[in-house]
Amino acid sequence: MDSLFHKNKKYFHEVCHGHYGRKMIISKRTSISDAAEAIEELERALPIHNQNRREIDYLYHYVSGDQPILYRQKDVRPEINNKIVENHAWEITRFAIAQNHGEPIQYVSVGDSKEISEEVEKLNRFLKVRSKDYHDVVMGDWQSSCGTAYKDVWSLRKNEVDDGEPMLDFEAPDPRYNFVIYSKGRGKPSLMSVSIQKDDEDRTVYYCSTKSMVYLIRDGKCVGSHINGHGRIRLIEFPNNPRRLSDVELVITIWDGINNVQSNRLDGVEQFVQAFIKFVNCEIDETTFLRMCKIGALKVKTVNPSMPADVNSVANELDQQQTQTLKDDLYKSALTVLGMPGREQNTGGDTGQAVYLRNGWDFAEQRAKIDEPVTKRSEREFLKVVLNILKTKQQISSKLTIADIDIKVTRNKTDNMLVKAQALIYLLEKGIHPKIAIQTCDLWGDPEKIYILSKPYLDALYKTAAEKQAELDAEQQRNLQLASATKKSEGGDGS
Repeated sequence: MDSLFHKNKKYFHEVCHGHYGRKMIISKRTSISDAAEAIEELERALPIHNQNRREIDYLYHYVSGDQPILYRQKDVRPEINNKIVENHAWEITRFAIAQNHGEPIQYVSVGDSKEISEEVEKLNRFLKVRSKDYHDVVMGDWQSSCGTAYKDVWSLRKNEVDDGEPMLDFEAPDPRYNFVIYSKGRGKPSLMSVSIQKDDEDRTVYYCSTKSMVYLIRDGKCVGSHINGHGRIRLIEFPNNPRRLSDVELVITIWDGINNVQSNRLDGVEQFVQAFIKFVNCEIDETTFLRMCKIGALKVKTVNPSMPADVNSVANELDQQQTQTLKDDLYKSALTVLGMPGREQNTGGDTGQAVYLRNGWDFAEQRAKIDEPVTKRSEREFLKVVLNILKTKQQISSKLTIADIDIKVTRNKTDNMLVKAQALIYLLEKGIHPKIAIQTCDLWGDPEKIYILSKPYLDALYKTAAEKQAELDAEQQRNLQLASATKKSEGGDGS
């Protein structure tokens, strides 16, 4: 695990060689049966992973503020060389994390079974104990910054957990030292995951996990192995999008341009202040010049009237207004590419919804929804491993399956709150199932818990279709009985 920390002196296109997005590692095999095949696949995958790792490391440090402008050199007046980093890369990654992982990913039950709903609620509680919200944020940071992220899941022994805790744990590991190899088969299922670690003697060890075995490989040899009891590889990849492009690299040249503009802008101000002094038709020695700089004044004498003496500064001030226009245009272009909302001020007369649409918040929401299925697909694979461990440890019902669980990626819950509340009332009054109505209105981050807690109150307010039908049948029966009694009464009076 050699150190990758470096200075981002080059531009990103020189590091990725024009091939943007992390490369998917695909094997020619459909299965790995022994250690020899695992070693062979590892050796084939490492060159691709090492290139991905260089790119991930560059982007990681770029977001942290290590950007090429800090290493620029000037040939003309090198003493005036301002190096300004406007770290918009940090801004866009924070926005993406807040947009997609500001609320933890939640699980809701699909059916109407009370038993299944309670098991799903228990699952959410277990994952909350393991700080899933924190690991989702870490994962989202890697996704947005570097284009891909991973989750590592493992089981725990009974003596390693406290009462009420799940017998598993997980984390979002560093993608520079973790990767997944995929099979060439249909759908490209995961074939083997690799975690790069150091042993006690500071030697690099590769932990290669297949669905049946875990191999410890060092120096091209298998130095240990054990059975993988989960039946699935522990590492699950969470790509940022199908191309594995990071949000940063999409507009990284624009950020470099803004840094350059801002640095040159400050250089222009400083060069104007520290302008060269020009002496025309007069001579001055160094001592006199230094004295002039100290007292701020100079007396010169014209020797030849036809050639008058003159002293002034050589300066050409930068047009700050045009520079600001250029900078604003670059920034708006980046926001457009990323689908981020603008920062325009309200000009008056706009409603909240009009501002929401005009500034691009609705477009940002739609862009987030495009990448949502990518995250959900990986989340299902993560959930399969979690369910398998919890069932094996008998901490959750064996009846609960992946088909019983829906994945809910929650975002802003306070926007248009009144409209959402009105939609909830309308859906309930029109006979939509309360669970579906609560999930659809998107008011809460944990709709499963809200439904379970609200069910007694909802049952009291809204009758089910069966209850309504029973009431109608009872009313119809009463009407028939009343009509029959009236008919008999009229017949008796007639006799």
